[in-house]
Amino acid sequence: MYSFLVNFGYFLLLINFIVFAIGLSKKQKSYVIFTVYLFLIVCIQLITLVLRKLGVNNLFLSHFYFIGQFLMLGLFYFNLIADKFQKKVIKITLVLALLSLVIQYSIRPDLFFEFNLYEIFITSFLLIIYATFHFYNMLNGKKVFYYINIGIILYLFGSTILFLVGNLSIMLSSKYYKVPSRINYILYIVFQLFILIEWRKSFYKNKETNSLN
Repeated sequence: MYSFLVNFGYFLLLINFIVFAIGLSKKQKSYVIFTVYLFLIVCIQLITLVLRKLGVNNLFLSHFYFIGQFLMLGLFYFNLIADKFQKKVIKITLVLALLSLVIQYSIRPDLFFEFNLYEIFITSFLLIIYATFHFYNMLNGKKVFYYINIGIILYLFGSTILFLVGNLSIMLSSKYYKVPSRINYILYIVFQLFILIEWRKSFYKNKETNSLN
């Protein structure tokens, strides 16, 4: 069951990258940035899979995942949001968060080979704030990247809680200690499904309309 969840999540990620990449030409900047984000995650997941098959410790790739996700989705929301104050908040917090991580890794380089709970929290928490900004803006405006925004909030909120309490899994019985990671993969699958729904409802229809004109 565990391997099925992992592989199905990877499969959906690859499908999403392919469908978004096919329609990349003549799209807005936010669309391009999100497609690059999908490409980045595909590359990290593929390298993770290869290293796992070779029996090599791949934990260090989690830092590329969280920081890369934070940077790309931060840029995604910065380009998507028009409100000047919100854009300023995104710009300042993006720089400060990345700077704090650089300082942290300079002081404690050993964290590069461990799960960094601060890194997970700060990158995910700020992205949830950016996504909330976008939700607020959509209340009286056009619902752009609506389903992706829902997926981001659900996935990041749920997975962050799971990562932060992940150390408690050590104290659970062998029957339950894998439950948090399985729930996380289910959340990831839900996130990928929301991305696919966004493409189907927002971009696939536009492609069909253009082909008929």
